[in-house]
Amino acid sequence: VKKRAVNNESDNNADLAMEEEIQADFEGRNLEAQDFNGIRQLLRQLFLKEHVDVSQLSDMLIAQEGIGSVLKQSWNEDEEDDDDDTLTEALDVFGVTTVFNLTSHSETPVVQQLFELVQRLTKESADEGVRNKINSILESSKKLGLIINERFINLPPKISDPLLTSLQTEISRMEKRDSSYKFDYLVLISKIYKLKGQKSNNIMFSNAEEEIFDKEAEVSIEYNVTSQSDTALAGQWEEDDSEMIPFRRILFIQGNKFPEIVQKVKAFVS
Repeated sequence: VKKRAVNNESDNNADLAMEEEIQADFEGRNLEAQDFNGIRQLLRQLFLKEHVDVSQLSDMLIAQEGIGSVLKQSWNEDEEDDDDDTLTEALDVFGVTTVFNLTSHSETPVVQQLFELVQRLTKESADEGVRNKINSILESSKKLGLIINERFINLPPKISDPLLTSLQTEISRMEKRDSSYKFDYLVLISKIYKLKGQKSNNIMFSNAEEEIFDKEAEVSIEYNVTSQSDTALAGQWEEDDSEMIPFRRILFIQGNKFPEIVQKVKAFVS
């Protein structure tokens, strides 16, 4: 079921030193069973080798009815049905933007794995003040949501505007039917890169709009994922560029800030 059109966008990205610019139309659609492999692939690029069952998480994201979008390339329905290349292209998942209700599924194995991951990284990576704050959020928050905002790296941030706007509308609608979607906190795991040898400056967000989420976060932790063979962006820099080291940054954001963040993203990418 086609949900919404996404503006015509370019795959060109100067940061990746790509020489070819490709014009393509994309649209957001409901998550469906046929999207399983594409969603799982995107989750793997986020979690890498961490002990998180991305297959179960993919199934559960698809099972959430009425919330979230997968990003697909638009195609002309008048084209020949027997064109296998066209059909395959139409089914490819280029991104997924949704929220996963951690509280409602707190007893499932994958949610337990996610909590264990956050708790372990908090213990390993955070100072006492940050550790206490995150532990307080995890223990006292009755309603937690995990934002998934993944896409192919060469898609521009402008494409996130209609997807996040739609997600905000869907969350508001879900709140009226299920109060567990009125999240106390939202968790977002961002892919970031740092210049080798520098701890804080020259940070690049793989999804540029997530810098807005980062600025609004109440607390965050980060961890180096070089050892997990994060090759999605590595090796595509020009020879003269300094080496970029891959990290993940886990953000904890007050749930009531999400509408404001979506508006700031809209302004950021316009």
